[in-house]
Amino acid sequence: MGGELAALTAAFLWALATVVFGRLGKALSPLVLNLAKGAIALGLLSLTLVLLRQSTAGLDRQAVSILALSGGIGIGLGDTAYFAAINRLGPRRALLLETLAPPLAALLALVFLQETLSGRAWLGMGLTLAGVLWVIAERVPGAAPGPADYRGVLYGVLAALGQATGAVMSRAVLADTEVAPLWSSLLRLVGGGIIIVGILRWQGPVAGQLRPLRSPRLLAGVALAAALGTYLAIYLQQIALKFAAAGVAQALTSTSPLFVLPLAAALGDRVSLRAVVGAIVALVGIGILVNG
Repeated sequence: MGGELAALTAAFLWALATVVFGRLGKALSPLVLNLAKGAIALGLLSLTLVLLRQSTAGLDRQAVSILALSGGIGIGLGDTAYFAAINRLGPRRALLLETLAPPLAALLALVFLQETLSGRAWLGMGLTLAGVLWVIAERVPGAAPGPADYRGVLYGVLAALGQATGAVMSRAVLADTEVAPLWSSLLRLVGGGIIIVGILRWQGPVAGQLRPLRSPRLLAGVALAAALGTYLAIYLQQIALKFAAAGVAQALTSTSPLFVLPLAAALGDRVSLRAVVGAIVALVGIGILVNG
């Protein structure tokens, strides 16, 4: 049960961070935003590892390579594609495509890790995703249904595939070894950072692209989002992947839209009956997954 609860807590923190990321995306490119939040989280994780004197048990060359590659695919490519999808499609449509990640993770884990899920687990995952999908797909009042942005859709699909692949690779290392989730989080961020810096250098001088971060207010926003949505959330995600099946962990970490509902209500926004029904369906699925 510890893995499932860690995944839900990660989803809650990601919901908080998403509100901040949505505003930051208007001033920063997806790559710069991804690099900045990763660098801040990397510093926080390094400090935590030093203070806790975390054991390096299980960190052989193969484990380090897989975790770094997992970060390169899931964080470097997947998160960047996700931010690009948000910019082109908006948060709701981007999150809609993000619901592809859990079933993709479950299928990849079945093929490469021979990790099977019970019928009860599939039912729980299906209900959870159906509830989330129902909430996300609701049309925002007054919003015009703009034309399909096929590049945005492609970014969204690539983001889901990248995150599912990264999750399964992490699971492959964490499931049967003594590798601590803190170390796997650090190594994934390093791998992601290498990919992001490589793409930025290919696009041009890195320093010029980082110039918007000179704004103290902007940097403070990135730091807050990175602490919640990367430093803490990725650590909890790795705990989830260590103690829960890849598909289950990915499904529960995809429930962030549900946590946005009470946040919206607290800020005075109207929460529709449809959103409440979707949340209830998802909560039933979550209950099955946590107790299954």
